[in-house]
Amino acid sequence: MTEKPTPVILTELTDDGVLLLTLNRPERHNAWTLEMELLYNELFDRAEADPAVRAVVLTGVGRSFCPGMDMSVLDGASSGARPWPTDRLPPRTRPMTFPKPLVAAINGACAGIGFNQAVMCDVRFAVPEAKLAAAFSARGLVAEDGVSWLLPRLVGYGNAADLLLSSRRITGSEALAMGLVNRLAAPEDLLSSALAYATELARTASPYAMSLIKRQLADDQARTFTESRDSAAALLATAKRAPDYREGVRSFIERRRPEFAALGEAAPEVAS
Repeated sequence: MTEKPTPVILTELTDDGVLLLTLNRPERHNAWTLEMELLYNELFDRAEADPAVRAVVLTGVGRSFCPGMDMSVLDGASSGARPWPTDRLPPRTRPMTFPKPLVAAINGACAGIGFNQAVMCDVRFAVPEAKLAAAFSARGLVAEDGVSWLLPRLVGYGNAADLLLSSRRITGSEALAMGLVNRLAAPEDLLSSALAYATELARTASPYAMSLIKRQLADDQARTFTESRDSAAALLATAKRAPDYREGVRSFIERRRPEFAALGEAAPEVAS
């Protein structure tokens, strides 16, 4: 019997509803391929539709997160021998439309596409020795996947220009100092720390409220303060019609952990 090949992304769902996605090409340091991209999007689609999934942690197997596109793929694309099928693929920005909390656990090399996917996560944990780099200018490329929009909002224009123009590598410690990552953890504690954070969200925060907050964070980037305030007022009225509002208040009064419904269950429609 032929053994089934190991998936290039491993999945594990905890009892608390945290889905662990682990990039799994250890022989290539988890470098990105077309197979990985297709599975990546499929897994996010599944996680969004699965009510058992309340949060996601993204990491890489071994000592690398993702150093970017596999060099064999880059070589084929740059020579024209094996063009990347951009016109047949969805945008490489699936995390930006994912309505559940997404936490990156950056355990090592994180560059190019890997850098962009980490930046698109909501919260980033890293080891102090992690090496992060945009890396596009060093390959003769532009800032891909909207990272030139995202990065200045995380680290400021000057830091974003520095990272994108130079393609220089920074450590996890430097990334923390400039606001690119939220927390540092020792290598042996990184994954458990990221999972603990995601588990706390899954246990105590309303999935419906978090999905609305993620929408606010994205939409308000293009709004004035007044527009943001008025939009929040409309969303608040919607949130108060959902069962999670009453459950949040009752659990606080009764000093117990809230029991929120899965995302999409008994939530009122929200106008776009």
